[in-house]
Amino acid sequence: MTALPVFRSSRWAPLAALLTTSVLLTACGSGDGGSGGASSRPKSGGTLTFAVGSDSGCVDPQQVGSNDTIYSVRQIVDSLTDQDPKTGKIVPWLAKSWDITSDATRFTFHLRSGVTFSDGSKLTAQVVKDNFDAVPKLGALGTLAQGYLSGVKSTSVVDPLTVQVTFAQPNAQFLQATSTHSLGIESSASVHRTPQQKCSDGVVGSGPFVLKGYVQNQSITLARRTGYAWGSSLWAKKGEAYLDKLVFKVVPEAGVRAGSLQSGQVDAISSVGRANEAALKGGQVTLARRANPGVVFGLGLNNASPLLKDARVRQALQVAVDRKQIADTVFPTGTRPAGSVLAHTTPDYTDLSADLSTDPAKARSLLDQAGWKAGSDGIRAKGGRKLSLTITWFPNAATNQPALELVQQQLKAVGIDVVLKQLPVTQFATTLQAGDFDVVWGNVTRSDPDILRTSFSTRLANFYHLPASSLDTVLSQQAATTDAAKRAKLVAEAQRLIVRNAYDVPVVELQTQLGVSTKVHDLDFDSGSRIQLHDTWIG
Repeated sequence: MTALPVFRSSRWAPLAALLTTSVLLTACGSGDGGSGGASSRPKSGGTLTFAVGSDSGCVDPQQVGSNDTIYSVRQIVDSLTDQDPKTGKIVPWLAKSWDITSDATRFTFHLRSGVTFSDGSKLTAQVVKDNFDAVPKLGALGTLAQGYLSGVKSTSVVDPLTVQVTFAQPNAQFLQATSTHSLGIESSASVHRTPQQKCSDGVVGSGPFVLKGYVQNQSITLARRTGYAWGSSLWAKKGEAYLDKLVFKVVPEAGVRAGSLQSGQVDAISSVGRANEAALKGGQVTLARRANPGVVFGLGLNNASPLLKDARVRQALQVAVDRKQIADTVFPTGTRPAGSVLAHTTPDYTDLSADLSTDPAKARSLLDQAGWKAGSDGIRAKGGRKLSLTITWFPNAATNQPALELVQQQLKAVGIDVVLKQLPVTQFATTLQAGDFDVVWGNVTRSDPDILRTSFSTRLANFYHLPASSLDTVLSQQAATTDAAKRAKLVAEAQRLIVRNAYDVPVVELQTQLGVSTKVHDLDFDSGSRIQLHDTWIG
């Protein structure tokens, strides 16, 4: 029985209601749990070959932020808890129960006995402590995990199977954080390796699959973990996974991925775009969709950039973008234009679509007020300098380039010149850390609104170089309160401050759409719209 804190039911009730409505999983011709053909009895064995569009250059779950790589490395590690994608409820996994103080400053986890890592070592409270203590040393690629553990006062071993995490300030988001891949638990040997070694060589986890091979920009190969017996309480199958082997092939071209699925060369593909939907429908393929919670796809602005320090320029960008055109033209069917900096599937989402309506005339007026006058070529200039911005983007989704080409056209129409700069996916984290950008295209997925603090607080990494403001206080307060209604109001205020100050330009909600062969069954989404493959089988 999971020990629940006094505030638990009131805290999670609205979250559960929100996430219940967020599961947009659909399947064309599906008969069993989101993928697969006619229902039949599950069977063990076989290899699942999954084509993804990119490789983040790292196979350490604690350092990976790109979905294409998370799909594979998530299968290597278990987490202390899991989150039900249908209700938002936090449930047991490696921790069989937990206690939380009423002020959310101390979290005590009671671990399952008998859990081992694939190198034979045992899961103990000391191993969990070692994992959490090492997170601050992960560097540029560990920002998600670091954000979840920010403010930790101490992690202590109560007894061999009991670990206690104490925060200096109330930290209501931490329980959900323990369900993420970023805080997946690795063996003691892995924890003591350098972040670079873990990225290139991988880690030892206690998960249902084991890393067997990694060839950068080509493939990640996993094998079933023999003797696995401690899966998430959400999983249908007890014990070992069904599949013998998982092969994730890197296939950058969306059309090639779609063709490979149609021809049977692969069993599933990531990032199915609108252009390939028609070809995949009606055959031996299921299209599975789920909206991603968290910060939506948008233009991450370097607020310290000389051009973007002026709020009027940022606000002009925000109203010049036609979100509906981008969503309807480029992204999969059912994709929603951004109505806030958070996706509508995120707990405590606030609809700010009125502030994000498209208004080119207003954009031109704002730029006029800021002193930017249109030249003979239509591009604005001031003091001999053209209004030109570079948008840096990364090829981890087929929709990125066409979406940005539309943004480029829309901004040109109000006199803003846009240069599109593509960088390898491996440079995403280092680009943010260096601050060497005007605008970055991206999103961050998490089933908790504290992702706003991780992304925009100046007291954390502050990659977007926001100025210190009342937003910092609001973000800190929402992380500290255990009162559901109070937190919802604070999260709503944080969204308003971000949108109305145009610290970020939300564009479109990311909807994960996978193509899956009908011979593949029970390939399911987790709460972050990534995938869980323990229950998946081929038949």
